[in-house]
Amino acid sequence: MSIPSDEDPPSPTAGAGQNMWGGRFSAKPADLMQAINVSIGFDRRLAAQDLAGSRAHAAMLSSQGVISSADAEEIQRGLEAIEGEMAAGAFPFRDEYEDIHMNVEARLAELIGPTSGRLHTARSRNDQVALDFRLWVREACDRTVDQLVALQSALLAQAEAHAATLMPGFTHLQPAQPVTFGHHLMAYVEMFGRDAARFRDARARMNESPLGAAALAGSPFPIDRHAVAAALGFDRPTANSLDSVSSRDFALEALSAATIAATHLSRLAEEIVIWMTPQFGFINLTDAFTTGSSIMPQKRNPDAAELTRAKVGRVLGSFTTLAMVMKGLPLAYSKDMQEDKVPTFEAFDALQLCLAAMAGMVADLTPNTARMAAAAGAGFSTATDLADWLVRNLNLPFRQAHHVTGAAVKRAETLGVGLEDLPLSELQALDSRITEGVYEVLAPSASVASRMSYGGTAPDQVRAQIARWKELLR
Repeated sequence: MSIPSDEDPPSPTAGAGQNMWGGRFSAKPADLMQAINVSIGFDRRLAAQDLAGSRAHAAMLSSQGVISSADAEEIQRGLEAIEGEMAAGAFPFRDEYEDIHMNVEARLAELIGPTSGRLHTARSRNDQVALDFRLWVREACDRTVDQLVALQSALLAQAEAHAATLMPGFTHLQPAQPVTFGHHLMAYVEMFGRDAARFRDARARMNESPLGAAALAGSPFPIDRHAVAAALGFDRPTANSLDSVSSRDFALEALSAATIAATHLSRLAEEIVIWMTPQFGFINLTDAFTTGSSIMPQKRNPDAAELTRAKVGRVLGSFTTLAMVMKGLPLAYSKDMQEDKVPTFEAFDALQLCLAAMAGMVADLTPNTARMAAAAGAGFSTATDLADWLVRNLNLPFRQAHHVTGAAVKRAETLGVGLEDLPLSELQALDSRITEGVYEVLAPSASVASRMSYGGTAPDQVRAQIARWKELLR
């Protein structure tokens, strides 16, 4: 028989029409109480995890002699039948049983009779839901890592094709120095690589099984929590029964990683939106990832990027929601924690949709290389190269070289020309030692090629980083 607790109703087999809460209650809850309390509308998403946990628990109870092997076999047969019903869309989810755990238990009772009541021995819905939710978040982290790798692969393919394609690099969204399109995309490969690492780290920390903590104090039965943990792919069981049922920091950490990843997606989405404007004209997206206007026939809108940019609000909002739910809860379980699932489900739904959309957009986009190259030299973007030339060739202190270069930019601006078109006489008026050799560094392609420091934008460096990442992802 199972351990009675305030949190755990008796088996639905206790009697036809009997209140699930047994002898302590004599009347049904009010309709409003039922409306605020029922969670099957959203926690049905934990069905696969609930069945997995129940299978592992039943097998352990049998191996430990807590229930007979015959009862365990009957329970496993019933759980398998329930899994089949769920796969076929025939499982009868019912509000009167409140949540996924009691829905499964009620259906098990209908299928195999009173033996079903032995399944809940040595566990509570508190550790049961903590297990199910932890399993779901763990799987969500794994799926997200796979999607991040797919996005990185799409970025790598574009970066490799455009390792030497010139474009302007920006600070303050103003032209700063020439870079390559491949180098720019590789910045996001690095960001998404850190995102994947954060999800892997979160997964490692959450990979402990809470099952067997029961309501909050553990179990008097001779259970083997280590065996259940191993059966469910956990590294170990959780070490404190109170912490096991009352903590949701594993979900908060996953949502924190999701928020950072969504922020990176939003930044890339913002750049796609900007690059698609006629004023920039750096890239094109096909019909697959753009929409039109109901009134303006000429429009091609990057709506997939815009929606990706917007959904970071949903993900961050989910993190904030769960943090607010947990911030004031005393140990151990409180019903407030039923509010942990919806924001977590919504956040990962949004994030995984955006990851898929971004991988699609990255693979779909075509850069306008001529437009990018023309813009790469705009705004006197090789000014730093001029200053560096003065330091290397005339042995000027960098601050003095910076001043001379600033004067050259001012003169070029007055004449309406670029630095590469500024007459040598104008440059020599600033320092008579300047020679024709200076023009070798004033072209954007020369600027890019010179940036050979590790992690720099020189095409050879970009290709080296692409090769490194290909090996890492392999």
